[in-house]
Amino acid sequence: MAETDREANRFTARASRYASVGANVGGVAARMAAARLFGGKDGVSLNNAAALAQALGGLKGPIMKVAQLLATVPDLLPPEYAAELQKLQADAPPMGAAFVKRRMMAELGADWQSRFGSFDLKPAAAASLGQVHRAQSRDGAPLACKLQYPDMQSAVEADLKQLQVAFALHRRMNSWLDTSEIAKEIGARVREELDYGREAKHAALYGDVLKDIDSVRVPAVHSDLSTKRLLTLGWLDGEKILNFTQSPIEIRNRLAQAMFRAWWHPFSRAAVIHGDPHLGNYTVFSEGGEAQGINLLDYGCVRIFHPRFVGGVVDLYRGLLEDDRARVVHAYEVWGFKKLDNETIDILNIWARFIYGPLLEDRTRTVADGIDPGAYGRREAFSVHQALKEKGPVTVPQEFVFMDRAAVGLGAVFLHLRSELNYHQLFEAEIERFSLDTLSERQGAALAAVGLPDPV
Repeated sequence: MAETDREANRFTARASRYASVGANVGGVAARMAAARLFGGKDGVSLNNAAALAQALGGLKGPIMKVAQLLATVPDLLPPEYAAELQKLQADAPPMGAAFVKRRMMAELGADWQSRFGSFDLKPAAAASLGQVHRAQSRDGAPLACKLQYPDMQSAVEADLKQLQVAFALHRRMNSWLDTSEIAKEIGARVREELDYGREAKHAALYGDVLKDIDSVRVPAVHSDLSTKRLLTLGWLDGEKILNFTQSPIEIRNRLAQAMFRAWWHPFSRAAVIHGDPHLGNYTVFSEGGEAQGINLLDYGCVRIFHPRFVGGVVDLYRGLLEDDRARVVHAYEVWGFKKLDNETIDILNIWARFIYGPLLEDRTRTVADGIDPGAYGRREAFSVHQALKEKGPVTVPQEFVFMDRAAVGLGAVFLHLRSELNYHQLFEAEIERFSLDTLSERQGAALAAVGLPDPV
């Protein structure tokens, strides 16, 4: 039996995963439930939160990614738990050199080393699903080889089972948010990340859509050195973006504008968005000793939307800008929100005006605009939370989950950079002469060119 088949069907790996994850998470979850139901001192809650983060951080695999996603869902976990989970870094223990050789042989054959000019067996970075190795092609081009850990399909399914446990716990404690669609979306995206063949197509799609944006670089795909569990891209040198938070405002604005275009240009041209805008997914490239733009590195968590969803984003923007309530309601309906009444619409608009706030004002401003960055969004989130608790359960549509996450994550980057831009004009430039017919045509051509199916 091929190794790929063994990984897909290995019952013992799956059972072991259930046991290890369940024992770690289940015990802490029980303590969390007790603390919530019976009351507990702050110190006890914080200790439990730290224990949960430690339990998850000690396991390599997608459970860390799932945990980080859980931390972004309002009130799914108590604040102290969310804060601890947001600190988690996808930094799994690396595979040793002998194990790497076996994995590479399984993916590229016994003569795999002859297909590279050089290959560093020591990983340059470790992530939740795999690790990255530096290499060179036979003609000397620098490469980044992402090699998936073994048994990840079993691990993903086991971890998603634990996600269901967390959501069940949430339903017992709170009834204002229906998490069923959130669970579907997280499951779909995490399962997609297992397929490095699909990620290669995502990278190729971004390379095409962003080819005319000089401030954003996308690594080239080396298909001849890639498989479903090995992804080889061109290596892009760069520095961490946090190294530039004290740079002159011109540099910080340049990087913020590059980030804006990296996210919104593909969305407006191909209805696709990078759903994981955390600090490890991009670096800053320089020319002539000065930062010029960003390298966009990881394409596992990419969300392809139906063009009508993008139409909803534009309609909500225009509706808020022009105080056109009918257009706002239409946007929510297009996104999939159900049973809308005036009170629910008013509640949703609190969050919408916060997310769209920088885009609605035609002036140069920071994202926070005078608000303490540490408290940015808290007032709006609290208002929405309290109102929906009184109103009753609201189902968050599946497509909305990563769109909202991307918007919040991108805003966090602008907060770090303290950039001062006219976000309204930047957004207007991206949606200029927008039409669903044009977007559908563009998206169809872009997806067909890289072999990706149209969204359902």
